Amino acid sequence: MTPAPRQKLAVVTGGSSGIGLATAASLLEHGYKVAIFGQRRDHVTAAEQMLSARFGAENVFARAVDLNVPAEIQQFFHALERAWAMPDILVCNAGISPKSAGGPTSFARITIEEWHSVLAVNLTGAMLCCQAVLPHMIDHGFGRIVFVGSIAGRTIPRISGAAYVASKSALAGLARSLVAASFGHGMTVNLVTPGRIATEMAGPPDSEINRATMARIPVGRIGTPEDVAAAICFLVSEQAGFINGAILDVNGGEFAPL
Repeated sequence: MTPAPRQKLAVVTGGSSGIGLATAASLLEHGYKVAIFGQRRDHVTAAEQMLSARFGAENVFARAVDLNVPAEIQQFFHALERAWAMPDILVCNAGISPKSAGGPTSFARITIEEWHSVLAVNLTGAMLCCQAVLPHMIDHGFGRIVFVGSIAGRTIPRISGAAYVASKSALAGLARSLVAASFGHGMTVNLVTPGRIATEMAGPPDSEINRATMARIPVGRIGTPEDVAAAICFLVSEQAGFINGAILDVNGGEFAPL
């Protein structure tokens, strides 16, 4: 008798709010066990309680992790391996976008501290997570890695600061490098690039910035975290096994590179 396949495990970084939380919930709905981490312990606790109530505590693993601290990333994956196993799926969603006076820091005023902090979370943190999971995925001949980029990394940025834009643009290069590094091992590495999405980072839906953005979107609305989660869940599925090294824009047509 053939044994039942093992339940696949997914890690979602920045999984305690917004796109990450919606992705964690969608993966759980599709039958995955899901581990999340975020920087704010209160947000992580609230997300863990909500997901556990909906999908069962046995399917949820949550920790507070500061991506600025590489040791905390290592500790998270070691704890996950002890509790469950190493993941089959990694969604690198965590990101920060500093604002000052309601908007991004002007290019001339970006401090070296802000620059390093944004790249540490948005780019270096993603790289360190990939380093943690890649050997397991190669050994098992299966893996799915999805980076969450941004429309700001695809076209002329309108409302994002240079550090954020640079970090999100660089994820494409990181993805290409991983496609090469995972050659022949049953893995896929892809990039999802959301446009304006109704999250805490985007601010109030009726803000001047969001109203102006909505006027540029052909489908006539701001996106939802669930819109992005649906794209991610497709890319990690068996059905997307021949999609590798791709960029999937989820922006309602605001940027259409056809």
